[in-house]
Formats: sequence, structure tokens, C-alpha cells
Amino acid sequence: MDLFEYMRESNMEKESPLAARMRPETLDEVVGQEHIIGKDKLLYRAIKADKLSSIIFYGPAGTGKTTLAKVIANTTSAVFTQLNATVSGKKDMEEVVAKAREDMGMYGKRTILFIDEIHRFNKSQQDYLLPFVEDGTVILIGATTENPYFEVNTALISRSRIFELKPLSKDNIKELIRRAVSDEVKGMGSYDAVIDEDAADFLADMANGDARAALNAIELGVLTTDRSEDGKIHITLDVAQECIQKRVVRYDKTGDNHYDVISAFIKSMRGSDPDAAVYYLARMLKAGEDIKFIARRIMICASEDVGMADPQALQVAVAASLAVERVGMPEARILLSQAAVYVACAPKSNSSYLAINEALSMVESGETYPVPRHLQNVHADSAGQEREQGYLYAHDFPDHYVKQQYLPYELTGHEFYRPSGNGFEKQIHEHMMRLKNSQDS
Repeated sequence: MDLFEYMRESNMEKESPLAARMRPETLDEVVGQEHIIGKDKLLYRAIKADKLSSIIFYGPAGTGKTTLAKVIANTTSAVFTQLNATVSGKKDMEEVVAKAREDMGMYGKRTILFIDEIHRFNKSQQDYLLPFVEDGTVILIGATTENPYFEVNTALISRSRIFELKPLSKDNIKELIRRAVSDEVKGMGSYDAVIDEDAADFLADMANGDARAALNAIELGVLTTDRSEDGKIHITLDVAQECIQKRVVRYDKTGDNHYDVISAFIKSMRGSDPDAAVYYLARMLKAGEDIKFIARRIMICASEDVGMADPQALQVAVAASLAVERVGMPEARILLSQAAVYVACAPKSNSSYLAINEALSMVESGETYPVPRHLQNVHADSAGQEREQGYLYAHDFPDHYVKQQYLPYELTGHEFYRPSGNGFEKQIHEHMMRLKNSQDS
């Protein structure tokens, strides 16, 4: 590295965004992800011992995938090389592999190849890496926001350990905020800034597990806020709201208000009031409620309160749940609204819900009777002959229905599922009665 390159890198380090400057350099500086880098965990021990094998990090943005790769770069004695799959191609990988072979042959040094956004590589690009990962020419560290089991080649998955990074907790984010405000070397400490507790709470809450979002807001607040009479820069709640472009909504995600609003949301869907459902949905979205949590509640309501009165409701809710994970906010609001409105407007029945509860109660009370012989699994007797059970195959009969005992004999005639007269269940009831009457006559 010549003098000009050194000066360029030094200036970039000083001028880079706060989120980049605050990246930890050692494992002990990392905040969060204790489930994979706690001191008793495999990954922590492997990094400390510099005995890393190929790994793939996946998780939402801002959870520390690149950060952990940088920590490994600072810890390992191996040659560390980084590529980004959004701008790199096969030629770049060929150069890395050639250099890795040279470093291993001439200096006995291993090469760690970090590929950010690895899911952006197509199948042939991922396939190219396989033999070199397998023979140890390179140790792969992949990072992706997508589920690697769907987006990364199975062969690469089988040769790597998968580590899922979780969104940082609110306390994790607050710790990073305080560190960023006070750190005079990498943070904003030289600006003599202070942050109010309610402002730190608000930013940690609105960041929703994304450290980068919180640190960007802190940097903007410190750089754009005038000093007060005491000579300090005060990051108040008003400043925090401006920096992250969200207003405070009276909604505590861990308190009574959280439970009140989600309860009102569910009861509005159950009560067939789409206007109220959308209003409470907006309250939750504006307060930063987890969209996956909202989607789960819609799915539950679609099954518990709509059920077989409109089986399509569950399909709509499940589709919305899958879609919001792929799309994210702000567009996810549209998907959640569509699902909530559909469930609210659908005919209602809790017959399936009542049926399983009654059946579970009976089983839990000890009423587990023998399965009728003709329904038992067919198997050979001691002579090797399949025993005759007397089972009647429904498809051999008119309407593909034949009357025979399915419940244990002790429960003959008992009904668990009692279709309501609403929506599609009216047709179900008529269909079941028609089948039974056809063989009773």
C-alpha cells in the first residue's frame, strides 16, 4: 500500500457513516447474537481458535452479518477476501481462487472468502465455488437476508454450517445508541452530545432490531441539532422523531396498551367490522408492531373465527403472512389490510375450533378407546397372510361414501364437528346429511 492509498483509506474511515465506524473489531465488542457467539458457543470458540470451517450467516438487515465477518477478518491469521454478489461475478471468484492457491502453496496460508448477498449469485456461479470449498482452497463465509435453504445451492449448504442471526433486542439497540453517543474515537463523543432516556427508548423501539437504522438516526440528530445554552447537543424525543421520520404513538409493545389494541383488532375481525379492523391495524403499524406478529394473529382468526364457513379465508391469511416476509414495509401494510378486511367480511363459524377443543378434552380425560379393527393398519399374520379386516373402501360405493364405524365403538353417534348454517358450512351440513340419508333409506 502506497502513501496515497493509505491516506485515502484513513480519510474514508473518518468520513464513513457512524454505523460503519461503530462496527466492532473483536468478539468482545459485539452486542447481541449470544445464541451463536456466547462464550460457550461453537462459533465463538471456532473464531477464537482460528479454526473456522465454511459458514453461512442469514438474518434480517442490520443484525450483524457483515459485522461478524469483519470480526473474523480481524481475528484470523488467514488471508481474508471480500466479494459482494451484487457486483461480482465468476471472473472475480477465479482471481480469488488463483490467489488462494498461491498463498497456500507459497506461504501455507488459508484464505477466507466472504461473499455478501450470496443469494444473488446464480446457480452456475454458486456451483463454481463447490470444488474449492470442498477441497479447502477457500473457507466460505456467506451472508444473506434470504433463507439459505431456499436461495443457496443444496451442495453448498451441505458443506457449510448455517447460523441464523436474530433481530437485536431493544436493550441491545439501546446499548449501541449509548455507545455511539459517548464513544470519542469511533462514535459521536467528541460532539459533547447527550440523549434523553425516552429518546433512546423511542429509537431502539422504532429500529425494530436494525442497529443501522438507530445509528443513522443518532448521527443525523447530532450533526443537525444546535447546541443548547449549556453547550451540549441534546437528543430529545422530538429530535429522535424527526430523525427517524416517525411520530410517537401511544402504544407500548410490552404493556397493557399493546394487548388492548391487538385484542380490539381480533375482536373487530371476529365481529365482522372491517373498518374497525383496519383502524386498529393502522395503530399497530404506526407504532412499529412486528408485521409477522400481526400476520400470525390474522391467520389464527381466519381459522378460529371463520373456519369452514369460508375456507378461503385461511388461504388468504397464509398467503399474506408469506408475502409480508418477502415484501416488508411499507408495502406489507397493503397485504395485511387485504387479509384483515377479507377475514372481517367473511361469514363466521367456530365449529372447527369447538370440535378440536371438545375432542382434546375427551382424550385428556382418559377416553382413549381402541381403534375399530377394520380401520387398523393392515399387516401379515404369522403365516405371512394379510388378515381380513372387513374394511369398506369408500370409493367403491355410490357418491364415494359408505356407512361404517369410524369412531371407536364406545363413542358411536357422538358428534364433535357441528357445522353452522353460515357460509360454506351450510353446504357442508346439507352434503353430510344427504350422504347419511342416502344409506339410511
